[in-house]
Formats: sequence, C-alpha cells, structure tokens
Amino acid sequence: MLAGKTPDRNLEHLNLLPPIRAEEEFLKCCGSGSWARLMTAARPFATLENLIKQSDRIWWSLAPADWLEAFRSHPRIGEHKAGEHTSFEAQKWSDQEQSGTHSATLDEVRVLADSNSKYEQRFGYIFIISATGKSADEILEKLETRLNNPPEIELRIAAEEQSRITRLRLQKLINQ
Repeated sequence: MLAGKTPDRNLEHLNLLPPIRAEEEFLKCCGSGSWARLMTAARPFATLENLIKQSDRIWWSLAPADWLEAFRSHPRIGEHKAGEHTSFEAQKWSDQEQSGTHSATLDEVRVLADSNSKYEQRFGYIFIISATGKSADEILEKLETRLNNPPEIELRIAAEEQSRITRLRLQKLINQ
C-alpha cells in the first residue's frame, strides 16, 4: 500500500476475496476468463488508479482470442441479452451503458439491427462500443464508419472500446 493512502473499502474487500469470488467480480467488468484470472493474481491493489493501470496492462497483454471472449459477454447494441452467460450486475450495467438506445425509434432499432448483422458478418464478432453517453444516432454513425475498417484495425478498435468499458465498470465495482 502507498504511504499515506488507504484503499477504498470496496477495493479492500476485493483484495481480500477468495480467488474464485474475485474472478466472479472481475468477470462482471470484462468477460475474458484470462483477464479475470490475471487480475485476481495481480491483487492487492492499493488504489483505484492502480487497479485500472493493471487492468490496462493485463488487457493489452492478452491474445485476440481473449478479446473475442470478452466481446461475447456483451449484448448487441440495442439488445439486452448477451451471447454468453453474464451476471445480473453486468447485464444491468450494459443496459445502463446503452441507455441512449432506449429512446430509439422503431426505424433506428431496425437500422441498428441490420448494421449489427452486417458488422458481425464482416468481422465475425459483435460491434463493441463504449456506449455510455451516446445516442442511438451516434452509435449508428460509429458502427457504419467502422464497417469500412480493415479487420486487423477494427479488432484493435474494438479491443480499445472493451478496455474503456472495463475501466468504467471497474469504477462502478469499486464505487458501488
């Protein structure tokens, strides 16, 4: 622990959890099993900033297969059910993050669904975006722009978006 710094009560609790429970907590933030195991092993964390720094370091050390695993833990934009099992809390956070799509018109929902389908056909995984604070129109604009990316570039962009989502969720986990 850093001199003069005391960890947040929830961070201290996370540091003291048995490994299996810590992994469950981390999986709420990012659906990669490898990431959750490595985060559990990296404990204890002195501060939220240290937790996020380690998260980024670990995330970018992972293989693309681990990134794809994390992507599968998200619902498609505009939907509520993820492709893989996720915790109630992760589903709730995802719904909050996508709240900009809740007021979408039926036409916008249809266009989002069609564009999501095109994206999946092109890249082989769902469209990942840190949707917090974005309207359905903003999300759709990003989705349609990113459809033009080369696959290797798009995978890195999607991984960066997942990293942003993970950071936000780590903050929610510690500050709840």
